[in-house]
Amino acid sequence: MKVITAYLLAVLSGNTSPSANDLKNILGSVGADAEDDRIEPLLSEVKGKDITELIASGREKLASVPSGAGGAIAVATSAGSGSGGGAAPAVDEPKKDEKVEEKEESDDDMGFSLFD
Repeated sequence: MKVITAYLLAVLSGNTSPSANDLKNILGSVGADAEDDRIEPLLSEVKGKDITELIASGREKLASVPSGAGGAIAVATSAGSGSGGGAAPAVDEPKKDEKVEEKEESDDDMGFSLFD
């Protein structure tokens, strides 16, 4: 991922065909290691291709990947329909909320918080 990111940064800065040395310089500027065995295959794959076309084709491929939200909806639907009565799910929901609140109050943040 870091090699791809370095490539994209080089292209965004105006270098339409970055070299391996360009990518190594970008990665080295942030203290990341640059492996030739990862840089060379990337450069050979993107050689002569337009970055906007590559991104567009990648988006098309991602559109066909299942997102997993359908499974969560199916589980929620089957749990609601199999309960047998309308009152039972309403009673179960506050219990779930209480458990979530208990987890938030626990001191599992290892001494710091994301918002401190």
